[in-house]
Amino acid sequence: MNNKKFYQNFMTKKPLHNFHIPVMGLAYTIDSPIRVAQYGISSVISIIDDEILEKMKNFYNKKFNLDYFGISAKTEDYRAKRVTAYLDMVDDIVNEKFESFKHEISRNKEALKDFMAMLPNTSDLKNGLQNLISQKDNWSANIKNFIESNLKPGSIDVNIMTKVDKDNYQNNEQLPVMFNDAHASLRGFAKSKLSSSMVLSAGMNPRLYSYMEEFDDFFPDENGNIKKKIILKVSDFRSAMIQGNFLAKKGLWVSEYRIESGLNCGGHAFATEGMLLGPIMEEFKQKKNDLIQSAHSLMTAALEQKGKPVISRPLEMKITVQGGVGTAEEHEFLLANYSVDSVGWGSPFLLVPEATSVDTETRNLLLRSKEQDFYLSNISPLGVPFNTVKGTSNERLKHEKEAKGKYGSSCPKKLLALSKEFSPEGTCTASRKYQDIKLKELYNHKETFTEKEFNKRKSEITDKACLCVGLVNAAYMEQKLEIKGEKQGVVICPGPNIAFFDKEVSLSEMVQHIYGNANILSNSQRPNMFINELKMYVDYLRKEITGTTVQITHSQTKKWNAFRKNVLEGIEYYHELFKASSFFSNGLSTINLQLQEYKLQLIAIEIPQVEK
Repeated sequence: MNNKKFYQNFMTKKPLHNFHIPVMGLAYTIDSPIRVAQYGISSVISIIDDEILEKMKNFYNKKFNLDYFGISAKTEDYRAKRVTAYLDMVDDIVNEKFESFKHEISRNKEALKDFMAMLPNTSDLKNGLQNLISQKDNWSANIKNFIESNLKPGSIDVNIMTKVDKDNYQNNEQLPVMFNDAHASLRGFAKSKLSSSMVLSAGMNPRLYSYMEEFDDFFPDENGNIKKKIILKVSDFRSAMIQGNFLAKKGLWVSEYRIESGLNCGGHAFATEGMLLGPIMEEFKQKKNDLIQSAHSLMTAALEQKGKPVISRPLEMKITVQGGVGTAEEHEFLLANYSVDSVGWGSPFLLVPEATSVDTETRNLLLRSKEQDFYLSNISPLGVPFNTVKGTSNERLKHEKEAKGKYGSSCPKKLLALSKEFSPEGTCTASRKYQDIKLKELYNHKETFTEKEFNKRKSEITDKACLCVGLVNAAYMEQKLEIKGEKQGVVICPGPNIAFFDKEVSLSEMVQHIYGNANILSNSQRPNMFINELKMYVDYLRKEITGTTVQITHSQTKKWNAFRKNVLEGIEYYHELFKASSFFSNGLSTINLQLQEYKLQLIAIEIPQVEK
């Protein structure tokens, strides 16, 4: 049996890595596939902002001397066309870089060893390469054959935040729904040549989900292959079952459920009702088969009805997890204990210039910021708590403007112009237009509030920041691209876990840290990821209760009691989990003390009682 055949037998081009880089902001991972996909690392691009996609396409067009044409905003369906063109270009560049990389490691032993150092220790691929590298005869030819058979680039996945689906207008006429922002982004991905996945986040948008039926690439072919796969980002099992079945009834299969910690994550934080990550993962582990069987039977019936190829056996369904992971032991624990297929590492990659698009000033801010500098803010125009850090250039510029009595943003992009309070076309709550009206209303009723209430209401209006501009500026600044319009600075949205990472590192160092072959954490006091999340939930409940200014209702107290009950049950689950696990044995006594401490804190929180 020749070497090529032998090594093809034990590997069938599985993913090279068991971690992925999730989407970060609108542009922090805008070109991550171009940077990391040749090493087999999958990453996710946000495709909701067509303007930055067009500008980055033009930037790479010049850099690599490509022949992609510019797409003007006057072109019909320009949003979708820009998405398609950018993704096609990224695919071309990734494939080109991947071919060059394979060529390099099949000729250069040192480059091959560097690549092998980045692979998981348990990888069949790593073992296969290890065996070949020690051979003397036909070394280069054997390596080349093996690489051709077993290597593949990381996936170029995309993200659409389902709620960012603003209606669009032309000459004061509302355009059809297919021209809404999220719909146009979805169409742009569907028409691209990519064979990858679309991550849908921030909850269900039935109209957008139904729109997928119009594109064949989302349906399985007669062999069960799906060119464009669907990934749902969810925070609990019930939501996964509802959304998965909704899509299955249309003949669409969810290939992956991406579970994210409610609070210990970057960007928007959707706090669950006190359900902690461990118990949520346990439910997915126990009931994964229910998800598969339910979706398969519904999908089969739908495909039959549509006259499409019917799939007799359920397709692959992956379960992945992300949010607050920081050590190789935590990474390994999630893979082993919950049988997940991949673990997302987001915020730590903001400190890896080879992987993400961050300007120097903002990266330095992240490096020097401490635990207390990362916080859950009210700056998002969506009205959802938003993880960020103190001291950004956006915050500084905002304070300078406010000192001159100027509030709000000029709102050039209007991606989040979703409030219909003052206009059917929608207004963004971070815009100058919106804040001027709301502040005028507030000042007209100033005498009816105490000073404390007035200041609180004023902050609720003026805290909002322009995320559309703030979340893309870092990418422009890093590549020295021109930024037009009002100076907005940078908004960045790391998860709180980044507080424990304080060094800029290379891609290789970060990957070796993930797999336990290096340690880039200088703070040995970092709490376990589950403890860190638990602390956030306890703090969240306390803040919810003390921060409320409205009349407390019976349903509100019922909600708080259920929240506390769920957190307490989560603590009991962790006690049992850690007692039975061989993981975290070094820090077990500390973990148990912390669990006990947060249990006491929870019990001590006074939930107001409403007289019936």
